[in-house]
Amino acid sequence: MSFEVLVLLILVALAFDFMNGFHDAANSIATVVSTGVLKPHQAVAMAATFNFIALFVFQLKVATTVGKGIVDANIIDHYVVFGALVGAISWNIITWYYGIPSSSSHALIGGLVGAAIAKAGAGSLVSSGLIKVVAFIVISPLLGFLLASLLMVIFSMIAQHATPRKVDRWSRRLQLLSASMYSLGHGGNDAQKTAGIIWMLLIAYGATGAKEGIPMWVVVACYTTIAAGTMFGGWRIVKTMGQRLTKIKPFQGCCAETGGAITLFMATGLGIPVSTTHTITGAIVGAGSARRVNAVRWGVAGTLVWAWVLTIPCSAFVAAIAWWIGTLIL
Repeated sequence: MSFEVLVLLILVALAFDFMNGFHDAANSIATVVSTGVLKPHQAVAMAATFNFIALFVFQLKVATTVGKGIVDANIIDHYVVFGALVGAISWNIITWYYGIPSSSSHALIGGLVGAAIAKAGAGSLVSSGLIKVVAFIVISPLLGFLLASLLMVIFSMIAQHATPRKVDRWSRRLQLLSASMYSLGHGGNDAQKTAGIIWMLLIAYGATGAKEGIPMWVVVACYTTIAAGTMFGGWRIVKTMGQRLTKIKPFQGCCAETGGAITLFMATGLGIPVSTTHTITGAIVGAGSARRVNAVRWGVAGTLVWAWVLTIPCSAFVAAIAWWIGTLIL
């Protein structure tokens, strides 16, 4: 791999990171915008700020998992990384166009899996790391659902004697905090995934070693880029998350964001790359169904689940083709 190819692929990785922020902005701001607590430009500015602040809060456990815990490090080269990034970016563009809140994280994991299998077969996969990722496809939205539902019950008990106006006023204040915490968790988990990819490239190039850790310039670049992507916001997906799935009021938005944030903090602390999209969707459904089951548009929810199921295999398929093309042109 030449230095020029290394630089090109780092730029492509950062382009994915930007798209991750752009695509997943809805995860952080959909509820706070839909409830009218913040205007769209205020919401994305807040989300981007906390995406970046996450740099100073979380350890790089997720980046380590992506860099060494999904695919055997010995088969990683620039062709595999190229295939993984093309597969992930392609799926993100498709789902953004149709307003489907799919997972950028799982698109990236699927891309890595597809490119690795295309090069070295299924034996190149690290089963323990992959099992964690697949398990949390179910666990993260379920945990978000349960926590948001529980918070809704607690909130309702505390506020049962308060006037609706007072509940709404305090909910709006608390939602500023809950949305900020969710944005913090989003940045902490998602920016590290791209950092892990760039780390792979640097190891393959020989610029650093697996035991030396991730260079700080890589970490800063990834957090800055995902924050910039969030600033632009994926408005098509905001509409799906904040309006089509269920109608959200401030106190429900607060519960959903808090339940999602707790889930992301736990996953990031454990070094598990989870889907922020799955997490907040589960939390929104939990907050909506705690009010009443038919408050959720289950047909829309079912469409989202299908998108989740297809993300890894579809991005893996595209990545395998991109790996082959990469061997011809890079």
